[in-house]
Amino acid sequence: MRRPAIRSLVGGAAGIAAGVIGGITLTSLSAAGLAAPGSPAPGLEASHVPSALSLPGEPVTLRYAILCGPREDGEPCAGSGEVYIRPGQRGQYQRIPLVRGDDSSEGRYFAEVPQALVSARAGYSYYSVLHDDSSGASVTVPAGGAAAPDRSFPLEDATQVDLGAHVFGAPRRADAHVLRASWGSDPGQAGLAGSRALGFAGPSSFDVGADGTVTLLDQVNRRAERWAHGRVETVALPVSGGLADFAVESDGTMDVLEPPNRVTPVPLLRSFRDDGTGKWAQRLADRTWAKLALGPGGPTVQQQPSEQWLPGAEHGNALDRGEQAARGRPGRPGAHGREVVVDRVGSAELRVAEVVGNAVLRSWRIKSATPLGEVQLVEPRGDGLVAVLKTYTDERAEYVVLVLRQGGAAERFSVEPFEWAESAPLARFRLAGSSLYQLGSTATGVFVDRFDLKESR
Repeated sequence: MRRPAIRSLVGGAAGIAAGVIGGITLTSLSAAGLAAPGSPAPGLEASHVPSALSLPGEPVTLRYAILCGPREDGEPCAGSGEVYIRPGQRGQYQRIPLVRGDDSSEGRYFAEVPQALVSARAGYSYYSVLHDDSSGASVTVPAGGAAAPDRSFPLEDATQVDLGAHVFGAPRRADAHVLRASWGSDPGQAGLAGSRALGFAGPSSFDVGADGTVTLLDQVNRRAERWAHGRVETVALPVSGGLADFAVESDGTMDVLEPPNRVTPVPLLRSFRDDGTGKWAQRLADRTWAKLALGPGGPTVQQQPSEQWLPGAEHGNALDRGEQAARGRPGRPGAHGREVVVDRVGSAELRVAEVVGNAVLRSWRIKSATPLGEVQLVEPRGDGLVAVLKTYTDERAEYVVLVLRQGGAAERFSVEPFEWAESAPLARFRLAGSSLYQLGSTATGVFVDRFDLKESR
């Protein structure tokens, strides 16, 4: 049986097609005179995959999708827009009008980045303002505009990792089965929703503490389950029951990132004490989300269409939508001011960099002869990074786990995707200490397995 799948996200509106390159004029503007960040009007939506990591001299085309309400005459959306771009992260922006492609009936627009900016040693930063010319509505992408633009960092000495053609059918066995839960509603079981015709949904996310405690978000049963040393504790959570992402802070606070529902038509980030009582709920700056993670100051969310990591709270206090947007960053924030930036280039290359401020500390270019799908996880560990990404053909798929170090891939293995029931799209793996944990499901229940990684040198 092939079940309908929710959107697997790789950090962008993948598949925005190339348009026809047209004439582009440049005009210098000061940041003070640019359009202020704003939310889209009803009926106007936009998508953009940022150019986050560029090779010097590489041709770069910024692509956008503008979708607005149907016109009375039946013609395509009357969209337009402009990109504001500058070298580095300071100074004046240049204005580049977007060019409408031949397939503009599907809302596709583009702009070429001038070669002088692509080759700039400090990279470049930019944002766009997109319009529905029929209604006069506009939207700024990313939401923070000039205060928190998209940023592209130069890759000059990236470590090359060539995966070649993936060999399916030889996945690594787990080092430990951390938990096994059958479907049901009793303590120690996991809720299951859906049907054979429409597909099933099980626990949508999980997290792992420093002491190895695994907390499962059993949203179908409106609860969290804590598993430690073979024992389970349940905590009631007043969640909506939709596929949500989940994170547990060091003090036991549980953060739940929920999708829209009939009662609340916008995505919400909700914070609960360790006993399940509510602390606060905050609407996101953008219209939707891809992933929840913990940053140095609290929960942070990869939001869309900004395609940035926006903080949801700081030291226990929720941030309003304007504060979130103004603090957007291109990478997932980590300790000591570092962040991890991920850039998908087509279906055969993944670029990864660890940056501090405006400087690239180290970077990798991962290439594959087998198509690469969603990126589940890229996180620092020791002197490198751990990456988990899906590779696939028309017949099958597996996850590839890479332990990246300066010399290349110090460790590599495959993991079978046990995805009988749906979860949140980017919530199937967690890195805790020296181990990688996988959330999986079968027709009999849900499980979490542990894979121990080689010691970092």
